[in-house]
Amino acid sequence: MSAPAKTEAVARGADGTSLRYVVWGAPGARYRVALVHSLAMQAEFWEATARALGPDWQVLALDCRGHGASGKPAGPYTVELFAEDLAAVLDHAGWERALIGGASMGGCVALAFAAAHADRTQGLALIDTTAWYGETAAEDWEGRGQKAAAQGMAALTDFQKTRWFSERFRAEVPLAVEAAVSVFLANDTAAYLETCRMLGRCDMRAALPGFDVPVQIVVGEEDYATPVAMAEAMQAAIPGARLEVLPGVRHFTPLEVPERIADCLRGVTRG
Repeated sequence: MSAPAKTEAVARGADGTSLRYVVWGAPGARYRVALVHSLAMQAEFWEATARALGPDWQVLALDCRGHGASGKPAGPYTVELFAEDLAAVLDHAGWERALIGGASMGGCVALAFAAAHADRTQGLALIDTTAWYGETAAEDWEGRGQKAAAQGMAALTDFQKTRWFSERFRAEVPLAVEAAVSVFLANDTAAYLETCRMLGRCDMRAALPGFDVPVQIVVGEEDYATPVAMAEAMQAAIPGARLEVLPGVRHFTPLEVPERIADCLRGVTRG
């Protein structure tokens, strides 16, 4: 499928931070979805998904603060702050409501957005993500961020590649793997550390029972960054949530199987 038309713009967060975002598709499209990328990625993380969704969809994705071409102010960062950044981007784009989705870190942000802006959330797509990273999260994430700060992003790439992609995908589509690595290596280490700390503190569990929109949870069968058990815990806590486990894939399902992610997004619109 050919790539949909793409436009770029810059919004401002409440504190003046620049927020670069892109929109794929035509303004008159039938459906709108706003998507938030994984840690250390950027808006183009969703380009293959936008292509797979086709002409019925308009897709908005931002570079979260600290990422890509958006501003990189000092911390602390919170998922609630990132959610308000998304609200500012939607305001700038003139989007009153949309399906909200996110992968990994982006799923945490999507949860925070839905909790704060229920009136703007038509549905939720929670992809390879969790509401809480567990009892040792603060220590675990601090260690990862500090390693990047001390040794550079390259010190984490071998670890990340095996978490992101299945062995088959790494062997068969090496250019896609290297493209993700290039984005990862371009990150500002100070902003990366602050975002790691944000994820270590993230706990959206209390909000889950209050969601009253269609919710689709998706996770790779082999995902050991946010494993199936974390997805099952969210499903158990969110009324009516549906869960799909995608066989043979790991943490970056929007890059490895974008057509399956597009199908899941379509499913949310069907309630």
